[in-house]
Amino acid sequence: MERRRFLQGAGLAAAMLPTPVLADGPRIRWRLASSFPKSLDTIFEAANTVARRVAAATGGRFQIQVFAAGELVPGPGVFDAVKEGTVPIGHTSSYYYIGKNPAFAFDTAVPFGLNSRQQTAWMMQGGGLALMRELFRPHNILSIPCGNTGAQMGGWYRKEIRTLADLKGLKFRVGGLTGQVLARLGVVPQQIPGNEVYQALEKGAIDAAEWVGPYDDEKLGFNKVARHYYFPGWWEGGPQLTIYVNLKEWAGLPPEYQAILEDACLYAHADMQAAYDVKNPPALKRLIESGTQLRRFSDEIMQAGYRAATELYQETADRNTDFRKIYEAWRRFRNEQVAWFGIAERPYDNFMAQAGRGGKP
Repeated sequence: MERRRFLQGAGLAAAMLPTPVLADGPRIRWRLASSFPKSLDTIFEAANTVARRVAAATGGRFQIQVFAAGELVPGPGVFDAVKEGTVPIGHTSSYYYIGKNPAFAFDTAVPFGLNSRQQTAWMMQGGGLALMRELFRPHNILSIPCGNTGAQMGGWYRKEIRTLADLKGLKFRVGGLTGQVLARLGVVPQQIPGNEVYQALEKGAIDAAEWVGPYDDEKLGFNKVARHYYFPGWWEGGPQLTIYVNLKEWAGLPPEYQAILEDACLYAHADMQAAYDVKNPPALKRLIESGTQLRRFSDEIMQAGYRAATELYQETADRNTDFRKIYEAWRRFRNEQVAWFGIAERPYDNFMAQAGRGGKP
């Protein structure tokens, strides 16, 4: 079983898989349904990375063909497609499915949650993966973490948002638990498919929209229709993407193939974060040079959001046993992580940010 666990430590994700290891293994062909379009190349590419490494490690005997959102099933349909066995495997964000159970949000991100390192730590060493797999099991799904964007931005706004009063009546393209939190602050959440967000913002049908970060946002052109770009995206401090595998299909894989698939997902998990960390800085620079106004959310808004999120979590835990079980363990882990990062990480990061403004050391 140890071979089928994730490699200990995200830094090992770059280790090469043995190639090939099973020249005489069974030939298997799977179709993978992604929730993401090919245009979002960094997110979409994670599934292709998995497919390439699985094929390499099995001498081409285990092949996974990746299909973008809408090619096999609509983007939001990945959960049901894997559950029902329409496809054996999918790549998606679990917080898309909080309508089925709000506890699924913990598999991706919740407002004022974990950053990307903490999310990976929770999954790999903190008990999070076992909790999430228990949650998915009745739905005939095995989950494997596969990607993280890192902390996201707070979205694009047609006007400045200085105070809580500026949020009242704001039509904001945002969903999930974040929409429920912002609704408590007076925002009117809008559920709009990704391919329709630009037009809605351009025409004024919505006042604001959030997506991922500078690299993806620049590709989608949001800077052309909204000037004010806010940070931090406190609702997505470390959002994780996930591979879903149909449990019956998983059970039919040789143990070696299972291990290879998990290891390939871990590589893609680290690779996506690295790609965004490389691509976002120059993209943000280009956006600012093109006239984007970078803004920070006020402490008033952040504190009000934190209170609203905490209230929502407690109310949801009171009525949903799955949510309560995960939330209680997750909250303890988060609080320990925040205390540790406040000592070891934040002072260093803050110093380096200030030193960077002063030029080269």
